[in-house]
Amino acid sequence: MQKVFVTGAAGFIGSTLVDRLLADGVAVVGWDNFSTGQERFLEGALKHKRFNLVRGDNLDLPPLTAAMKGCDFVYHFAANADVRFGTEHPRKDFEQNTLATFNVLEAMRANGIKRLAFSSTGSAYGESAVIPTPEDAPFPIQTSLYGASKVAGEGLVTAYGEGFGFEGYIFRFVSILGERYTHGHVFDFYQQLIEHPAWLRVLGDGSQRKSYLYVQDCVDAMLHVIRLATAATAKHRTQVYNLGAPEYVRVNDSIRCLCGALGLKPELRYTGGDRGWIGDNPFIFLDTKKIQATGWKPKLTIEQGIIRTLRWLEANRWVYEARGAK
Repeated sequence: MQKVFVTGAAGFIGSTLVDRLLADGVAVVGWDNFSTGQERFLEGALKHKRFNLVRGDNLDLPPLTAAMKGCDFVYHFAANADVRFGTEHPRKDFEQNTLATFNVLEAMRANGIKRLAFSSTGSAYGESAVIPTPEDAPFPIQTSLYGASKVAGEGLVTAYGEGFGFEGYIFRFVSILGERYTHGHVFDFYQQLIEHPAWLRVLGDGSQRKSYLYVQDCVDAMLHVIRLATAATAKHRTQVYNLGAPEYVRVNDSIRCLCGALGLKPELRYTGGDRGWIGDNPFIFLDTKKIQATGWKPKLTIEQGIIRTLRWLEANRWVYEARGAK
């Protein structure tokens, strides 16, 4: 029986992946320090005999190495994804994204594990001049500490592939939507509309263009290419895939979708400018021809993903209090 190790197992994407792996008959060791993860996301998984939850931090290498023993594949999803406030705590991105990835790779090496999936980001492309942006687009100046730390992590994954024969799958996500979503524009807008439904503060001018992807479509894509084992025969034993929908929306489009679903017509108060914060690239739209050529395509549109996210947040308002306590 396959046994996999999932870092960030109590997070949004990580816990969704854990449930899917268990449903597929895989044994899973979940690893999380619960800095942002929610144990409630693992309620179903904890009922499975094939799931073992270990509380631990990627910065603590000895227990990480011990917990990984006996596994044959690692999904490394734990990260600090706080792009907006990155300049307020630059060490956090380095430690939780770059150094943590180094430790995960070292723990794999100590245990003889040579297959890895790494959650990277579309932010790695910075403000790309090529739209839609393909995997082989030249990297420009980095615009966020988060993106820079993920690019460094990618470099480590590819170097371990070259130096130690690791088989690596690097997934550059757009923003992910869906059940268990705990940060991002839908989360923030809905929180505001709960507190003051008559008006909405919008960072930037609302013209920012972004692509999104529903979380189950994201997990489908990753599992699909890993089953194909495309990296096993690649020249450098590493494959990079953009994951996103073949469309994008403006922030104002998202607002109209949300407010229409809620039956609200708030006054929109823009902060101005073409971006909301440092690293908020005005146009993010990834070319996904490579992943689609393998036979995968998303099942939900961006608007459908936004609505599903909203409905989950409406039914699980506890997550606002839980996130506020972190």
